[in-house]
Parts: sequence; structure tokens; C-alpha cells
Amino acid sequence: MVPNKKQEREAREGRVRVRAFQARRAVNAQQVTRRRRDNLIAGVGVVAVVALAVGAQVLFFAEGPGDTAPSAAASDSPSASAAPADDGNTGDVPSSTLAEDRAWTGTLALNDIPLEIELDGALAPQAVSSTIDLINTGFYQDVTCHRLTDGGFFVLQCGDPDGTGSGGPGYSYGPIENAPEGDVYPAGTLAMARQGGNAYSMGSQFFIVYEDTTIPADAVGGYTVLGRVTDGLDDIKAKITDAGVADGSSDGTPQVPTSITQVSVQ
Repeated sequence: MVPNKKQEREAREGRVRVRAFQARRAVNAQQVTRRRRDNLIAGVGVVAVVALAVGAQVLFFAEGPGDTAPSAAASDSPSASAAPADDGNTGDVPSSTLAEDRAWTGTLALNDIPLEIELDGALAPQAVSSTIDLINTGFYQDVTCHRLTDGGFFVLQCGDPDGTGSGGPGYSYGPIENAPEGDVYPAGTLAMARQGGNAYSMGSQFFIVYEDTTIPADAVGGYTVLGRVTDGLDDIKAKITDAGVADGSSDGTPQVPTSITQVSVQ
């Protein structure tokens, strides 16, 4: 499909947000390095400087592990193509200790419709730590929810700054955490999108399960559950997901243009 002017503009704006986000992280990394160097001179300890990696993730829902493009049966399970080697994190991944081994509560607003959320920092420390960092740096502000599925597989996918399904924060991480037994994701689940067959391909894209959904695991397992929506899901269904997909199919851009208008946790 040829992108229209709105999509091109959103993509450009998304790239600007990513560059700004990466610049902020680079400055922060330099400040941390200076503090650590000072501590070393003072005899506190020795630290290593981790360079900021720039890259993009391709995250989408496709039929099974190893697929190279979305299929007609795209609502069968989440996966993606062009996956990096499944041998660890890439880029400047936030420390898993940011999650503090505790529950985080907050608000995620889509089109100014508030969802009360809870993130489980004990069961998904790496994913929650990354999400907290992205929230606190403003990465998610005005980012679109680019994908809706409603053909027996009920998710709203958000968090791609490009709005195309191919964007990310410039890093990728794993492993899979807190995947449910039986592959059942209850309504209200907040989970991370990833590439098929790669447990270390999570970035900024996440999905909201708005009706109970079974998502088959692939060769590396299921999908990291960040937490859950504790209130407001019915409003999202009534005002966004019930309208379906823009082209009338069961998988594509939401009929109601949707973006993250506010998100905070504590």
C-alpha cells in the first residue's frame, strides 16, 4: 500500500521523536559516564561505558515463527521478520533494576480516554524497566496505535514511533518474561510485541488485549506480559476497537485513528 501524506508526515514525526529520544539518552549516558569516572578517581569503583546503538525493530503479528511478512492468517500469533541473532540484548537497554521488583501503577490514555494500568516489576523486570524508562523520557507521547485485530484475535498494538509497525527505540532486549501458561491472554493484558522466533527482539511496541485471546507460543515461547489494565477497557472498546479496522478487514489500521495522549506510572 502506498503511504498517504498523513502517514508520511506521521513517519517523519516519528523519526524526529526517535532521534530526539536517542539524543537525550546519549546526553544522559555521557553524564553517567562522567559521574562514574569521578567515582573511580575517588576510589569508589570501576565502570564501563556502553555506547548507544541506533537501530529499528520490525514488529508485527504474523502467522507463525519464521514468517517474512504478515499472512492472511495474521491473527494467529505475534511474530516478525528480519530478526537479529537470538543471542542477547542489542543497544543501550535500560537496566532491569529500574523495575525495583515491585508493582507500578499509572494511567495510559488513548485519544484522551484514560486506562488505569498496573505493571508487574517483579515478574517482568526487564520489560517493565524498559517501559518505565521510555515513559519517563517522553518516548510514547503522541505515538500512534497502528494496528488492530478483531477476527478472533483481539489486540490493539501501540508504541511504534514511525506508525508503520517497523519502528522502535534503537535497542532490543529479552528474554521473554511472565508468559502465561496455556497461551491464554485475558482481556486487559498488556504485553510486549516481538519478532517471531526471537526472544531478544522486544523494544517499544506493546499490545493491549481487549477480549480474551489465545496467542500460540512459537519456538522460543510466548509473549512477555507487562501487566494489566485495571479500569477503562470498556471505554476503549466502545470508542475505538468496536469501530473495527479501517479497510473492513480483521487486521490493519484502526478505523478510529488512535494515539497515546498521556502515560505515567509511579
